[in-house]
Amino acid sequence: MKLLPLLLLAMALPAGAEALHKCSVDGKISYSQQPCEKGVATTIAVPPAPPPDPAAAADLKRQAREANKLAGERRKREAREERESLAEARAVAAHNKKCKKLQLQQKWAEEDARGGTVQHMERSKLKAKRASEIVQLECGG
Repeated sequence: MKLLPLLLLAMALPAGAEALHKCSVDGKISYSQQPCEKGVATTIAVPPAPPPDPAAAADLKRQAREANKLAGERRKREAREERESLAEARAVAAHNKKCKKLQLQQKWAEEDARGGTVQHMERSKLKAKRASEIVQLECGG
């Protein structure tokens, strides 16, 4: 971003005045920075460039400050969005971990219900049903 103000400043500076040569060969006129090799040659004096406008330099500095300010705001916004994205990814990972744990508990409760003794069968079935309801509520499946 520091290159932009330098580029704009370089464009605002006057170019060096050089001699311009007008060549006339067989009725055709051409202009060049080098002297003519044959034909009629005329050197044209190039007037010096006007001095740089102080208002333009001030405007250029103002634009550079605005560009730097906008770049800073953009960097802050991108950093904030990155933090939000990471927080969201962590929340999704935590939710998935919780769902896996609940599904595992549901699986174990169902296994206990299938393999339990007659005395504990009703309690095991109830535990499996509750585990299934919790998985549906928390994980949607």
